[in-house]
Amino acid sequence: EFKVGEAKFQRSALNQVWDYGLDLKNFHETSHSCTIVPMLVCTGASDAGRPPILKVAKDQLYWPIKSNGSDIAEIINHVLNETEGPTIDPGEWERGRYHPTPTIIEAALALYNNHDVKAISRRGASEINLSSTSTLVRDLISKCKANNQKAICFVTGVPGSGKTLVGLNIATATTGLGESMNSVFLSGNGPLVNVLCEALAQDKVVRAKVKGEQLSVSAARSEVKAFIQNVHHFRDDSVRDPGPPVEHVAIFDEAQRAWNRDKTIDFMRRKKGVPNFEYSEPEFLISCLDRHKDWAVVVCLVGGGQEIHTGEAGIGEWIAARNRSFPHWSVHISPELTDSEYELGNTHAEIELVDQLVEENDLHLNVSMRSFRAGKLGAFVKKMLDLEADSARTILAEIAAKYPIRLTRNFDVAKQWIRTHARGSERFGMVVSSQAVRLKPYAIDVRTPINPVHWFLKGDDDVRSSYYLEDVATEFHIQGLELDWAILSWDGDFRYSPDGWGHWSFRGKKWQHVRKADRQTYMKNAYRVLLTRARQGMVIVVPEGDTKDHTRVPNHYDSTFSYLKSLGIEVLDSTEIEIL
Repeated sequence: EFKVGEAKFQRSALNQVWDYGLDLKNFHETSHSCTIVPMLVCTGASDAGRPPILKVAKDQLYWPIKSNGSDIAEIINHVLNETEGPTIDPGEWERGRYHPTPTIIEAALALYNNHDVKAISRRGASEINLSSTSTLVRDLISKCKANNQKAICFVTGVPGSGKTLVGLNIATATTGLGESMNSVFLSGNGPLVNVLCEALAQDKVVRAKVKGEQLSVSAARSEVKAFIQNVHHFRDDSVRDPGPPVEHVAIFDEAQRAWNRDKTIDFMRRKKGVPNFEYSEPEFLISCLDRHKDWAVVVCLVGGGQEIHTGEAGIGEWIAARNRSFPHWSVHISPELTDSEYELGNTHAEIELVDQLVEENDLHLNVSMRSFRAGKLGAFVKKMLDLEADSARTILAEIAAKYPIRLTRNFDVAKQWIRTHARGSERFGMVVSSQAVRLKPYAIDVRTPINPVHWFLKGDDDVRSSYYLEDVATEFHIQGLELDWAILSWDGDFRYSPDGWGHWSFRGKKWQHVRKADRQTYMKNAYRVLLTRARQGMVIVVPEGDTKDHTRVPNHYDSTFSYLKSLGIEVLDSTEIEIL
């Protein structure tokens, strides 16, 4: 990477060339086994020091080398003499395919700027899966439009498989005739909506500037909101206006999190001053699209085992609402929708009552895209949380080489490990359960809210960003989003025992048993969300506790640590901070 006339080796420029190396190593198929040495050339700089110090990670990607341009040949010869690597056939190397796996933020930017899902997904099963699912849903929409029909479609998938990506792809797509599908992407996940909208708005401002145009951030935000909206805003607008919405297609992200009837009625009465509201959120949202006299499609993106808050209706309520009030709507599902992970809300029993039911295998995404290093991470986490230890060990052994997971009792060790492993602009941060209130002695306060926009979008020079490892994100902040590397801080709210997981809530000055089954499910799902946020690796911190503090006694933590260790998760200590 050349910076002509630049006298200083800026950190951002070093990260830029490092990111190039990471992209080649991770996403260019004929570079996976190569030795890669990034070089930053600042032509206005003084001598950067010779010979250069060569520092390499386990994957044979070197730390960037600095040059002022006068010694490039000397540096290249030095690197060739000091390093090893396989012989490269130039033609074969150049023909190698480049298939990046973007973060959801990068994917949203690409799709918003008219790229197709095929162009931004990695090769192999995930690309085929995403393309097939997107095509199937778009074909269903075109069919409904052509025949004046109405349908509700459920897209299921393992954690990180690209459900949100499919939804964004549909929302930005056109019909075969080049006409807009009149779609809107809706989510009740406030942090996800805010982060995506801000990223898209900032990108629009930058693109306008490149073209020599002026666009304010506020104007850009207004344009973006026509594409991505908070589902609650959509609901409120539809309460005020009894007519059909502009959109004929509504994509609901994390549809299992829509509110049940009791919570919706209570909220509309207390917060919105609507005393006669009588619907669950799924039933009302379907009714909004049903106002169209001709055609409409509802696409529900469903994450199994992702319900994390009381009052969430689950998928069963969507189908029950259809059965009660909209029997003329056809229902399209994958066979996996009857799996136990999607059972909240009596899903299976409601599906049996549907008369216009179509099953499509392609409506299920079974390959994780989030972790390009470990497609089976979601399966490992499921087995871990279901206490299927033997299966969890087997899966971990398969992914351990490419997806490092470590265990420690020491927060400083965890932070050092993360900072050692993250390279270039790879984003890292600390995540924690919203019930983990007794981590305050470690300067972790879940009751101090973060601004997700700052946490996910600001750079490593901003104290509000995830990079500083000072502010923590809970399952509510991070669901639907991701990090490259994560520290998961495990408190005494969710404790392992041979009899099963113990569920605890801290009230006043002591821990209390959580006995309600639905709250126990939410707590387990919170850890499922947290354990599947990292794309490249994570370290789990289970503190040792303190015998002098009755709220943090060691036996609150020791059994959990022992269980995780028994699965084969490697333990770190202060003398063992490795380099990738």
